[in-house]
Amino acid sequence: MRTIIVGDVHGCRLELERLLERVRFSSGDRLVFVGDLIARGPDSRGVLDIARSTGALIVRGNHEQKLLDWRDDDEIALSRTHMDVARGMRDVDWTLLETSPLWIDLPEHGARVVHAGVLPGVPIERQVPDTLMRIRTVGVRGSKKSSHKAHGIPWATLYRGPPQIVFGHNALAGLQLQPWATGLDTACVYGGGLTAMVLREGERIPQSTARRRALLVRQPAARAYFEPSKKFRIHAA
Repeated sequence: MRTIIVGDVHGCRLELERLLERVRFSSGDRLVFVGDLIARGPDSRGVLDIARSTGALIVRGNHEQKLLDWRDDDEIALSRTHMDVARGMRDVDWTLLETSPLWIDLPEHGARVVHAGVLPGVPIERQVPDTLMRIRTVGVRGSKKSSHKAHGIPWATLYRGPPQIVFGHNALAGLQLQPWATGLDTACVYGGGLTAMVLREGERIPQSTARRRALLVRQPAARAYFEPSKKFRIHAA
């Protein structure tokens, strides 16, 4: 059984279907998503249907959490794109989101999957949920403070495993290949591509950048579906 870990989909159903065709996904494979399956792209419900029909494992991302927070408190403001998704959600969709864990361990691959990352040096059980779903950097000079912003020091450059961590969330940085962490958000919804890591049964994620890169498969986006900030630049995977 192979394990196929897919980066942030953000409602890009077409690209997900093409990626699964490219890697020749079959019923004997295990599909794992790093979170942010929904919002900003054209077909969030279609992506959730694929996740459900394949029996995929889903880590909760900040966009899933945003919808869950709104459902619990409808006074929370949502953007128009998120509100469109929320209004189209079915009971089975809400169940998929609310049962998604904050991290998934894949011990046979020496791996842990989270959406955004971890605060280096803190055991996973003591990580703040918001950190797992939103961290991009730690404070300047490596202070023990997580940040959602791009400034500061990327957490993945400071993290020392084991386990290897596979994550998404940071499209601004693009593909990240650090010694103990791999970032798979390659900005599909912004016109980049959708990236998967394909692992053979029992294959452990290598620390070698070249060997890890050989495990990646990228499906280019058909087009840009969402306008990023002016500072955003798509990185080649």
